Amino acid sequence: MSGTGLRARLDAGAFAVTAELGPPRGADPGALLRKLAPLRGWVDAVNITDNAGAQVRMASWAGSLLAAQAGIEPVMQLTCRDRNRLALQSDLLAAAAMGIPNVLLMTGDHPKFGDHPDARPVFDLDSVQLLWAARTMRDEGLLLSGRALTARPGWLIGAVENPFAPPAGYRAARLQKKAVAGAEFVQTQFVFDVAAFARWMAEVTGLGLDGRCRILAGVGPVRSLRALGHMRTGVPGLHIPDEVGRRLRAVPEDQVAEEGVRICVEIIEQIREIPGVSGVHVMAPGYEQGIPDILERAGLAGPGPRDGGQATGGSREAGRGQRPAAPTLGGADAH
Repeated sequence: MSGTGLRARLDAGAFAVTAELGPPRGADPGALLRKLAPLRGWVDAVNITDNAGAQVRMASWAGSLLAAQAGIEPVMQLTCRDRNRLALQSDLLAAAAMGIPNVLLMTGDHPKFGDHPDARPVFDLDSVQLLWAARTMRDEGLLLSGRALTARPGWLIGAVENPFAPPAGYRAARLQKKAVAGAEFVQTQFVFDVAAFARWMAEVTGLGLDGRCRILAGVGPVRSLRALGHMRTGVPGLHIPDEVGRRLRAVPEDQVAEEGVRICVEIIEQIREIPGVSGVHVMAPGYEQGIPDILERAGLAGPGPRDGGQATGGSREAGRGQRPAAPTLGGADAH
């Protein structure tokens, strides 16, 4: 990577690019390193997922260390599904001790949707509560118990958000809750309906949230009609306009993947023009090697130092040092 890092890029108001990788279902580090290699020099950081979809994979902390070893700054995902508050705080401290600079905190998918449906979920905290706990650990040096830390962590704290999930008009307020709790950046669900996303961003900027919590829009290619069907029926809260389906069905079968990439590039170009957007988060499971081509076609630089232009968000004042009100501990939220 260029050496700037995700925090520095966001602080500078530059347009950031992150990508997402799922660790392997096995103990071979080379499987992850091979997926990481094409991304070096193209992204500011890469998310390493935490048993996404409630499917067992290599631990996100191990994948994050492998990413750093490969020269790519990691974003370690951490979910509340599998850990109580003791384990969550312990893993956060371990991440800081091992030099992992970014954490993305989320509630996590219920085990009933994964490959161990009989597993017992924990959900001791939800994402908002975990965000607050992480910010308190970093900014005040305190655990949830009130005990002081001997050394404070320093990670950048992220969250996720779905601008399209019902009820309409609620999600900007939901983002505000996460920003107050401690989120400094947020990665969204896939954006295919750019107009709906722009309306959500207008609500976000109207609340002044783009200045304290940077928005990275989720993007990615639909590379087959089967994938289109799954995303439309199997991904809650994801809206894919009919026009996307029409375009994918209008081309020969052997050109669907290319048309999906073309649509993704167009969406990135449109998103960059929306006020308040600070970057994109590229999700292309099984097609990570194609991410550099997508970014290049969208005008987002090349290997080495990237000059992807300025983001359109407000000034960078995340409010560090200002203690948010503590959320009630206990209970779960989907994100």
